[in-house]
Amino acid sequence: MAYAKKAPKTNEAYQKFKADLSAGEVGCAYIFYGEESYLREYYLGELRKKLVPAGFEEFNYHRLEGKDLTAQALTEMAEAMPMLSERTLIVVTDFDIFKLGEEQREKLIALLEDIPPYCCLVFVYDTVAYKPNKTMKKLCKAIGDYVQAVEFRAQDSSDLVAWIARRFRALDKEIDRQTAEYLIFTCGGLMTGLVPEISKIAAYAKGKSITQKDIDDVADPVLSAEVFKLSDAVLQGNYDLAASILGDLLKMQTEPIMILAALGSQLRRIYTARLAIDSGKDKYWLMELWEMKSDYPAKLLLNAAKRTTADWCADAVKMCQVLDRRIKSEKGIDAVGELKLLLVRLGAKRK
Repeated sequence: MAYAKKAPKTNEAYQKFKADLSAGEVGCAYIFYGEESYLREYYLGELRKKLVPAGFEEFNYHRLEGKDLTAQALTEMAEAMPMLSERTLIVVTDFDIFKLGEEQREKLIALLEDIPPYCCLVFVYDTVAYKPNKTMKKLCKAIGDYVQAVEFRAQDSSDLVAWIARRFRALDKEIDRQTAEYLIFTCGGLMTGLVPEISKIAAYAKGKSITQKDIDDVADPVLSAEVFKLSDAVLQGNYDLAASILGDLLKMQTEPIMILAALGSQLRRIYTARLAIDSGKDKYWLMELWEMKSDYPAKLLLNAAKRTTADWCADAVKMCQVLDRRIKSEKGIDAVGELKLLLVRLGAKRK
């Protein structure tokens, strides 16, 4: 029985910000957060172009670190009039407003409630996570009333594939949808990480069209992609290949506990794919369960699950959990040796 795919949640604040920026309607205060730093930096650049005339950046554009910043110093900068420009732009990075003491918090609230109309203030959360503290009701109200919080998420598959194609066209190369999805699976879905990989692949590729082999030859895969290949080798009964992939991961100084965690996660996904097959569910059920942005990884999971059984998956997941507890609790354990032994046991269980 087919499982109806739910419509993805729309990022309304992000869409509104884009529309306002395009219309030239820039607000006075923003919070920028989220994992897609490429988009965040891109739109900070667009804000700068919109608000700060070329040649007057020294007077009208200020980028500050939040670590030692005070609300008083920020207020004084915000109140400074622009020079030969209608607006000033102040970008504050990693100023955790929910960690401020009461006095500083009150001064910040006063600023937010009365930001000069000629100032645009942007709080950027980069290495610090944006975690609103709902117990600070007055601050939360000021943010809700006067600040636009914009989340920069990883893009949906269709948007990301189109963006990848544009990047390759700019480098005089072409890539089809399936190969672009393979690139996303191999290198991750964040533009920040894809930019250097696209440049590297385009420079390496001999033909006009990018192939999966081009990607495999020069791209640096993310851990999840390598662990998928590792688990797939186990399911195929190819222990030599599985051991080779594990060896490569260890040579790259990937911690054994991280490899184990990724392997356990992958085996749980294969387990759910096997359960989906056994209960007549389709790829859309998996996509919703694991919040996948495209059907490409769902199809890979279903293909992998066809080579195993629910009982094997259950045992494999349990074996990973047991080893995880042992590595974290036992002193002097040979984590690398135990990880290699786990692969042998997984292969033996499959027979």
